[in-house]
This record gives sequence, structure tokens and C-alpha cells, in this order.
Amino acid sequence: MSESSPAVRTMSIYKQYLRFIASGSKTVEVRVGYSSMRKIAVGNRIRFVSGDEECLTEVVRVTEYPSFEAMLDHEDARSIGAGEGESREELLASIRSIYPPEKEDLGVLAIEVRRVT
Repeated sequence: MSESSPAVRTMSIYKQYLRFIASGSKTVEVRVGYSSMRKIAVGNRIRFVSGDEECLTEVVRVTEYPSFEAMLDHEDARSIGAGEGESREELLASIRSIYPPEKEDLGVLAIEVRRVT
């Protein structure tokens, strides 16, 4: 593969969040610190996929936090995908419904992306 066409990582995501990324309202994807996720770096491309829908993005920032609460202390909840009027507690509960405590203990990654057209 040439330098002009970087490798693309494919990541599954819930459809509602894929649509938020595609619309530009969600710019921060939250993942836990699996070793494969820790390899994500600025400039990487991620193709988010849900069913037959997909959205190609480029990573502009990766920030690690010790917990979801610490992440929410620093990241804009709307950028993560909080719906209008969703409280911090509701967003935290939503994230924790995806990742149980033992996964959160791996560390939390806030991956800022921008859509590639």
C-alpha cells in the first residue's frame, strides 16, 4: 500500500452513533484500552460500519483517560453523541451499558475523528 493511501481500520458501531458521525454531530468515539485500540494514532483512517451503512473518518486526536467519568470531565458530551437534553448521568449509564467495569479498568480512549468525503 502506498503512503498516499493509508490503511483503513474497520470498526463496528451502533447505527444511531454511525449516523451521528456521518452527520458531523458526533466527533468523539469512545472505546476502552484494548491493545488493538491503543494502536490508533492521529492520521489513521477508521471506517465505522453498522449493517449496510458505513462512514469513513480520519483520526485527529486520541486522548486516554482513567475512567469514563474522567473523560466526561474533559470531553463535550454532545461530541460523544449525547442527544439533546441527555444528562451526564444518562450518557455515563449509556456508555457503561456497553462496557462493564472490567473493560473500563483497561482505560478509556476518546478518539476524535472527522468525516472523510
